[in-house]
Amino acid sequence: MPLFYLSPELIQFPDPNRAEIDGMLAVGGDLSPQRLLMAYRMGIFPWYNEDMPILWWSPDPRCIIDLAAFRAPRRVLRSLGKWSYRVTVDTAFESVIRACAVAPRARGAGTWLVPEMIEAYCLLHELGFAHSVEAWEGAGASAELVGGIYGVSIGRAFFGESMFYRKTGASKTALIALVRMLQSWGFDFLDCQQTNEHILRFGAAEVPRREFLRRVGIALRSPTLQGKWGQQLL
Repeated sequence: MPLFYLSPELIQFPDPNRAEIDGMLAVGGDLSPQRLLMAYRMGIFPWYNEDMPILWWSPDPRCIIDLAAFRAPRRVLRSLGKWSYRVTVDTAFESVIRACAVAPRARGAGTWLVPEMIEAYCLLHELGFAHSVEAWEGAGASAELVGGIYGVSIGRAFFGESMFYRKTGASKTALIALVRMLQSWGFDFLDCQQTNEHILRFGAAEVPRREFLRRVGIALRSPTLQGKWGQQLL
């Protein structure tokens, strides 16, 4: 069981370095924008399934993409032109998060994007802190959303939450577009939260929690690029 139980009235978290071995830090609280933003600023994120209380995590090690050192795999770069997806930003946030909610998960059966999570991140999007990158096939009214990624931006850090694809290469296209945009704006890193073989092939690496928290602190020294990013990338 987690070490800390959060009050829904008092917005605070324990030191993330006190998380359990599996990364679980606390249970309870709420998903208000104030609490979510505090959590990300402390290197903490929510993850729980249906019929469970809110669980808060701070894994050690933490998987991140160092944006200064990122190089997309050559085979993926060669395929971008073949896939020819149109990429936009912040034009279909709710559609992206709902598609992520029903996408097959390596984490197991069910979805961690329960209705209250979707509502909470849509509110963060309206407040200008959560963003999506969308990959489309076709144009105009017949365009189909075939992939995307979303996450939370604070300072020079982007905390990736989830991505999905319905056509080959669509999520890869969205991820590379996001990385290029973050690089052009001088962001420090993209947090991947959990380690998996797919993200490691994209240049992600694990860092100790203390190093991750140090990097978060540095990234937060810069102002947040708040608001709708909404521009076409590719």
